[in-house]
Amino acid sequence: MMCTTSADFGLRSKTGSAGRNAAHAAENPPYFSKAEFDARLAALRNEMDSRNLRACLISAPENVFYLTGLDHWGYFAPHILIVPASGEMVLVTRAMEGVTVTNHVLNARFEGHADSESIATRTSRVLFDLGVEKRRIGFEAQSSGMSAGSVARLQADLPNAAWIDASGLVDDLRLIKSPAEQHFVRDAARVSDVAVAAAMNAIQLGASEREVAAACQSAMTLAGGTYPGFGPFIRSAARLGEEHTTWSSARFVEGDSAFLELSGCVARYHAPLGRLVHVGRAPGSARAMQAVASEAFDAACQALRPGALFRDVYAAWQSVVDKAGLSHYRRHHCGYAVGIGVPPSWTGGNKVVGLRADSDLTVAPGMTFHLISWLMGTGRGDFFVSNTVLVGERGAEILTHAPAGVIVR
Repeated sequence: MMCTTSADFGLRSKTGSAGRNAAHAAENPPYFSKAEFDARLAALRNEMDSRNLRACLISAPENVFYLTGLDHWGYFAPHILIVPASGEMVLVTRAMEGVTVTNHVLNARFEGHADSESIATRTSRVLFDLGVEKRRIGFEAQSSGMSAGSVARLQADLPNAAWIDASGLVDDLRLIKSPAEQHFVRDAARVSDVAVAAAMNAIQLGASEREVAAACQSAMTLAGGTYPGFGPFIRSAARLGEEHTTWSSARFVEGDSAFLELSGCVARYHAPLGRLVHVGRAPGSARAMQAVASEAFDAACQALRPGALFRDVYAAWQSVVDKAGLSHYRRHHCGYAVGIGVPPSWTGGNKVVGLRADSDLTVAPGMTFHLISWLMGTGRGDFFVSNTVLVGERGAEILTHAPAGVIVR
C-alpha cells in the first residue's frame, strides 16, 4: 500500500468554494449537528455503562468541547461537564461565561458558580440533585482541568460515592474522526499550507524570526484559520534543539537554518506540519539527510494502515534509519495523534498518543496523525519533515502539501 495525497483522491485543490464554505461553516460554534453530538454522547454512555458509572465528570477542555461544542478562551478556569447515565448534561463553570455557553452549547444545562464559590462545591450540589451521591462516579484524574483540591472537595462532600478514575474514556473516542471532523482537519491542512508558504517567503538573510512569525500568523488568520493550540514554532539554528520554544528577535545569517513547525486550526481541529529552511546555502550533508528522512517518512506512512500496531509504524521508520547507518539514533516517537486542540497544545490534551516503539495501540480508519521524520543531531547532519496524515480504508493519505525537499531561501 502506497501513501496517497489528497490530490490523488481529487481533493487537494479545495481552496475554492469548498474551502470557503468550510471556513464559513466554522465561523460560529456549535460547528456540528445535533445528531453528531448525540452520537458522541451515546458512545460515551455506552462506555460508562460498561463500567457501571452513574455519572461522569468531564474536565479536560478538549473533551468538554467534543461533547458540547464550547469554544472559548475561558478554559483557563475549571469547567466540569456532568454526564449522568441518562437525562440532560450539566456544564458547571464561572457564572460570567453564561452568554458564551448559551450561544455555543445546545445540549447541556448551564450551572454558573460565583467567583467566591469553588467549582467543586457547585458540582457537589448538582450531583446530590441528580441522586448519585452514593453511586459510582467517574472523573478524569489525569485531566489538567481537574485540580487535586477539587477532587478532595468532591470526595469530602460525597464520601459515600465510589470515585472511579475515568481518564481516557472520551480521549479514546476522539481518536476516530467522523466524516464531519475529517472535513475540518482537511480545511486545517489547507490553512497550514498557506501559513508555511508565507513563513518560507518571509525567511531571508537579515529577516528576524519575529517578522517570519508575523507573516505566518497573518496568513493563517486570513486563510480562515483561528488561533491554534500552539503558536507557530519558529527558531533559528542556535535554538534548533529547544523542543517547545518559538520566535525571538534574532535575525537570520548566512548559513543559518530556520525551523518551522505549525498548524492551521479550523473549528479547533489541527493539521500540523514541519519544515527546515536553509538561509543562503545548505550544508553539504543536507541532501543525504533529506534522502534518509524522506525515505523513512514514506516507510512509516506506508505502514500506517488499518490493523497495524503503532509500534509497527515506528519500526518501519526506524528500519530505514538503521539501514542508513544511524542505528544509534532513536526517537521517542515518529508521530502522534492530532485533532481537537485547545491552548496550550494541539496534541489533544496533556497526554501525547504517540507512534512509539512500545505502543500496542491499533491503527484504525478515521485516525489522524502528525507523522514526523526527525533526524536532528545525528552527527551526520540535520533534516526533518512532518505532515498530517489521515488513515482511510486504503491506507494513509497525506493532507499537507508544502514543499518538503532541501529548501534554501
